[in-house]
Amino acid sequence: MRKFSTVSVVGLGYIGLPTAAVIASRGVKVIGVDVNARAVSAINEGRAHFFEPELDALVAGAVRSGNLRAVTAPEPAEAFIIAVPTPVAEDMAPDLSYVEAAARSIAPVLRPGDLVILESTSPVGTIEHVSALMAEARPDLRFPGQHGARQHGDAADVLMAYCPERILPGRMITELVENDRIIGGLSEAATDAAAALYGVFVRGELLRADGRTAEMVKLVENASRDVSIAFANELSKVCDKFGLDVWRVIALANRHPRVNILNPGPGVGGHCIAVDPWFIVHAAGDLAPLMRTAREVNDSKPAYVAAQVAARVRPGERIACLGLAYKADTDDLRESPAIDVVEHLAANGLGPLLAVEPNVAALPAKLSALGVEKVDLETALAQADLLLLLVDHREFRDLDRDLLAGRRIHDTRGAWRDVPAASARPGPRAVA
Repeated sequence: MRKFSTVSVVGLGYIGLPTAAVIASRGVKVIGVDVNARAVSAINEGRAHFFEPELDALVAGAVRSGNLRAVTAPEPAEAFIIAVPTPVAEDMAPDLSYVEAAARSIAPVLRPGDLVILESTSPVGTIEHVSALMAEARPDLRFPGQHGARQHGDAADVLMAYCPERILPGRMITELVENDRIIGGLSEAATDAAAALYGVFVRGELLRADGRTAEMVKLVENASRDVSIAFANELSKVCDKFGLDVWRVIALANRHPRVNILNPGPGVGGHCIAVDPWFIVHAAGDLAPLMRTAREVNDSKPAYVAAQVAARVRPGERIACLGLAYKADTDDLRESPAIDVVEHLAANGLGPLLAVEPNVAALPAKLSALGVEKVDLETALAQADLLLLLVDHREFRDLDRDLLAGRRIHDTRGAWRDVPAASARPGPRAVA
C-alpha cells in the first residue's frame, strides 16, 4: 500500500483545516494552503481561526510537532486535497471559480505520480473538469482522459479522485475519523492511492466508486436531507394554521415504526444543505421538481417566522434574537436562516433588535448596518419584550426556566416547550 510523507491541503476553512490537522496528527507532514494571510498566520501560531471543539488543541499539537505549517501558495507534495468553497451564483448556478483557482494554483508544482483529490461539493463532472484544467496548464504531464492516457486514467502521470467530505460542524474531529468515505477515482490506480491516504486516519469504511458516482452521492446526501427538512418546515406551517404543537405532532407520529420526521426550524443553513441541491436542480432542470420545491419551502421559512413575530409585537417593543449561527453550538454563520430572520425584522421596521450570539465576537456587518445591537444574554433578558429563539445553543437550552416564566417567547426550535405560554399581546404588522 502506498505511503505518503507530504500532503498539501488547499483551503484551510471549516473542512480543510480539521482535515489537515487530523492528517498531521498521524505523523504525516502537511502543508496547508490558503489565500487568507490572517488564517495562515493564526495556524502557524498554533491557533484555529474559527471555533470547533477539539480543533485548537489539535492544531496546536500539529504545529508544535512540526507536522503542520500553513502557506499562501502551493508547494510540491505527494498528494493534494482541494477543500475550497463551491457557492452558487445569483441564478443558483454552481460557482466553480474557487475550485478552478485552486486547480490552476496547484498545476505548476505537480510531479509525475502525484495524487490530486477534490473534496469540495461539486456538480457531476467537476473532477474531470479539474483534470482538464490541469492538463491545459501542464502539457508536459498526462492526465486522465487526455490523449496519450487511457480513457479511465490508468496511464496518467497524475492521479485524480473525488472524495467528498461528510462531516458535521460541532463533531468534525470525531466524524473525520469515524465516518465512512466515498473514494471516487478516475482510475483504479487513483482510487487505490486515495484509499491509502484516507486509510491513514479514517476508521470508517472506504467505499470505492468512480468519480461521477462519488460526486452524485454527495449531492444526493444533502438533497435528501433538504427534502426531509422541507417536509418538517411545511408541516410546522400547517400545524400553526390548526393551532397545533408541531413538535408534539411529530413526536407522536414518529412512534410509528416506519416514520422518522425531522424537527422544523427557522429555515436551512450551512454551506451544504442550503446550497448543494441547486447543483442537481441546475443540471437536471424539470427532472428535479421535488428538490426545487424543497429549496423554495426552506428558503421561505425565515420570512414566515418574521411575519409570525410581527404579529406578536407592538411598535417600539424590543425583540431579542437568540442565536445567529446556522446550527447549535458553532460559530458558523454561513447561509444562516437566523440571520435572514433578523434581516427581515429589521427591514420591516420591527424592534429595536437585540442579538445574542455567544460564539462570535462581533455581528455580521450587514446586521450592524441595519441597527441590530449585539448584547449578552443577561442584557437581553433584562431589556427584551419578546424572546425569539432562533438557534438552540447550549446557553439557551440550559437556561433556568424561572428566568423565562411569564415571558413572551417565540421558539422556532421547540427547545422551550416546557415554559408556560405568556398571555398574548396582539399588535399585528405585515411583513413582506
